[in-house]
Amino acid sequence: MKKVLSIILGGGAGTRLYPLTKLRAKPAVPLAGKYRLIDIPVSNCINSEIFKIYVLTQFNSASLNRHLSRAYNFSGFSDGFVEVLAAQQTKDSPDWFQGTADAVRQYLWMIEEWDVEEVVILSGDHLYRMDYRLFVERHRETNADITLSVVPISEKNASEFGLMKVDASGRVVEFSEKPTGAALQSMRVDTTKLGLNAEQAAEKPYIASMGIYVFKKQVLVDLLKKSLEQTDFGKEIIPGASATHNIQAFLFDGYWEDIGTIESFYDANLALTQQPTPPFSFYDENAPIYTRSRHLPPTKLLDAQVTESMIGEGCIIKQCRIHHSVLGVRSRIMEGCVIEDSLIMGSDFYEPAPERKTQVETGGIPMGIGTNSTIRRAIIDKNARIGSNVMIINKEGIQEAQREELGYYIRSGIVVVLKNATIPNGTTI
Repeated sequence: MKKVLSIILGGGAGTRLYPLTKLRAKPAVPLAGKYRLIDIPVSNCINSEIFKIYVLTQFNSASLNRHLSRAYNFSGFSDGFVEVLAAQQTKDSPDWFQGTADAVRQYLWMIEEWDVEEVVILSGDHLYRMDYRLFVERHRETNADITLSVVPISEKNASEFGLMKVDASGRVVEFSEKPTGAALQSMRVDTTKLGLNAEQAAEKPYIASMGIYVFKKQVLVDLLKKSLEQTDFGKEIIPGASATHNIQAFLFDGYWEDIGTIESFYDANLALTQQPTPPFSFYDENAPIYTRSRHLPPTKLLDAQVTESMIGEGCIIKQCRIHHSVLGVRSRIMEGCVIEDSLIMGSDFYEPAPERKTQVETGGIPMGIGTNSTIRRAIIDKNARIGSNVMIINKEGIQEAQREELGYYIRSGIVVVLKNATIPNGTTI
């Protein structure tokens, strides 16, 4: 794997994840109480012995840069690195990144300098665990020019992905990017050939690209130099190369979630609390998920009732009830609170006791969740100040609302309180 270079795409503006992406890049969005989305592909690379890792970013990349520099610092005895390549304007490339392929193209000169045989291209906003060694081995065994990682999916979600058909040897013979209607129906295949049983094949009759690719280095260089007007791998570069290149499919049969919307992000986080076995586990000693080490104290529970929940380090939780929720690092929950089906992201820092006392005495609101507040089916972003006797329950059942001036949005019926927002005492949402 020393001959493999990894490129993680940081994604676009992340509008479907807004307001979580208001102040941060999509891969920097917090996950599971203590991680960030970018930790998933970086950890998969490290566990697969791929240590040359570039992360391409364009939007709000400051917090992502800070996280990567603090979390992944290889020793001086290794040539490994995790390095951010931000979008930049040059004489030859006066524009920002125009798409996934264009992002890689603008740093092609750097890729060409590396003595590597393959380039693995990954997405920065997926939740899954994969051994890329198996991916690369399949690529080499079939002498493929490009290998795509694919998953069988149901008709419900099929139109959101690039779909394909493969022949008996695993070679991709047809592409269709996010088809609908008759075009979607024409992409149905017999997925029993991928190893699914008849029942599973009936439920998942489509083969979708995960947006994860292995290229022969020279093939990648040639394709990007040849088609300068093509800016996207999934829509243009790979379908355009299918007639002249050996493109293979690699079946991934584990848990995989594309965290592209508020609803999918919310569902993926809360699914981690499932008992007895969540769909994705962070408790795998052989393939751990790494993140920044914060050296926080243990969480303190003071006469609290907690069921089916995950709680990060350094929290203080007093005389409250928490059910089916995920609490991030440094969360502070006061007496009488009820938190259900919610994601509380916690805080970036501790608010000292004298400062909290002053806030209360001067009519301010301390950081965290105030006394006797109820939160259901909500996402509370970092450093939020929720007052006492607040009800965040989407009382009117609204599906979509933009109340940024009041400190929150509603997306797919989920209330999202903005980072650093203040919700006054007695507010009902």
